[in-house]
Amino acid sequence: MRTGEWPNVQSGAIPHAPGETWYRIQVALKQGRRGLPGGSSLARLMQEQRNVRNKANLRRLTIRQILKWADEHHRNRGKWPTRDTGVVANGDGTTWMAIQDALYLGGRGLPGGNSLARLLSENRNVRNIQRLPDLSIEQILEWADQHDQRTGAWPIRESGTIPNASGENWGSVDHALKAGSRGLAGGTTLAQLLAQRRGKRNLRDLPPLTAEIIRQWALDHFRQTGRWPSQTSGPVLAAPGEKWRNVDTALYKGLRGLQGGSSLAQVLKDKKKPRPVGRKKQTVPK
Repeated sequence: MRTGEWPNVQSGAIPHAPGETWYRIQVALKQGRRGLPGGSSLARLMQEQRNVRNKANLRRLTIRQILKWADEHHRNRGKWPTRDTGVVANGDGTTWMAIQDALYLGGRGLPGGNSLARLLSENRNVRNIQRLPDLSIEQILEWADQHDQRTGAWPIRESGTIPNASGENWGSVDHALKAGSRGLAGGTTLAQLLAQRRGKRNLRDLPPLTAEIIRQWALDHFRQTGRWPSQTSGPVLAAPGEKWRNVDTALYKGLRGLQGGSSLAQVLKDKKKPRPVGRKKQTVPK
């Protein structure tokens, strides 16, 4: 182990053994020379005596052994292996990719036509992202209702995992709604679905505004508070979900059907009237 790896037939001369090479050792092992019985090889000797992986003579695999390795991996690391996990811990140098190939293509005692993900899904109930179950609109809405009851808010695609839903998360649900996968029709989003079926405000599809609508909201605000609204006035009392700051931004940037280049103060300029002398509150305009 001077080099950190086991020797093979190309490893050259053997230090401290003048004239010996690993190739000559290979020939003697194979042909039965120099007192050796023959019929072996350097790779086989290393495999038998030092448990070194021999690519020419890989050990047979069984489903039971693969599941045992997978259980050990999950127990030690808290997650199940995938084909990209690397070398099998406590194995013989076998990689999970090699196991995947044997399961899928056949070989090493396995018939083929399988996969690591499918094996773990069927035997350990591990979620297989290549074979996800179908979704329905009714199921998604039920999960959304439960989320609203639990958190006081409707879910969004960034809301994370869905409790008691076998590894589902709102991001994958939103993707399936858009792409039309997993039995869904496609062409919609989680936000659009909740807006249509649960009346949730969709920030990506807000209704258009006009200067007249804004003036009516402002008049209602004046009647309830005695003051005209500004961008810092908080929620629009006559329009749940709307905020005066957002209205002012839409006026300035030309959002939601507005022309742009304006402000809440400018829209209300003609609506406001000077405060009458001797009174503290503005008069409600007729």
